[in-house]
Amino acid sequence: MSQSAVATSQAAPEICFDGVDLSLGGLEILKGIDLEIRRGEFICVIGPSGCGKTTMLRLIAGFHRATAGAVMHEGRAVNGPSPDIAIVFQDYGKALLPWRNAADNVALALEAMRVPKSQRADMITGFLGKVGLADHAQKFPSQMSGGMQQRLQIARALAQNPSVLLMDEPFGALDAMTRQTLQDECLNLVENMGTTVFFVTHDIEEAIYLGDRVVTLSPNPGRIADIHTVNLPRPRNQLTTREDPEFLRLRRVLFDFIQGH
Repeated sequence: MSQSAVATSQAAPEICFDGVDLSLGGLEILKGIDLEIRRGEFICVIGPSGCGKTTMLRLIAGFHRATAGAVMHEGRAVNGPSPDIAIVFQDYGKALLPWRNAADNVALALEAMRVPKSQRADMITGFLGKVGLADHAQKFPSQMSGGMQQRLQIARALAQNPSVLLMDEPFGALDAMTRQTLQDECLNLVENMGTTVFFVTHDIEEAIYLGDRVVTLSPNPGRIADIHTVNLPRPRNQLTTREDPEFLRLRRVLFDFIQGH
């Protein structure tokens, strides 16, 4: 677990699902969801397609409202989108504004927060630097690789200075090497900023590698099947972490769960 998560493990949860049900169009999507997420914790969610992983994310984002129960952020009910909660989507091509260069895409978040224009330039440079894009500020998304575009989307999300970062399969469309590089960069960024992360993925190994805990969802309707604590030391390493006996044990457990559904 990250140091920030350890330090606040006894505090009130950052995010709380309290007996949450959700139905959409007469279809029961989620049932009886109870989950507490501590400040600074990295939570990964896996499960078969259609089990409600992204729906849980959208509830935290305020895009859906629970049919029963409540989703709480810092002790207050989530009733709509909040600047304290940022989202990184898988489809970076649609998330970025193609007519804005990298700097101006990051500026979008600062504009929404009403940051004075005179203060934006240094802030933009800083956020682009955090994701390795300091030398690409004038490039447009179409001039960037997929990995660079996803870095840009992460920079824009971080520019909101969110307490919670929601990530919906953000690395799923990238090649293996780029995905691993961004996994490590993501871990470093959220550790340094003390950000709470709710990360949806289909990749079992990615969930174990990134997470403090891994939540498994079973489908029809979506329910929490189990919550697995990841007892692996940090910082994580793409080679040694994946060779750790605990990593291999968890991979087997989660693989059997997915195969069973």
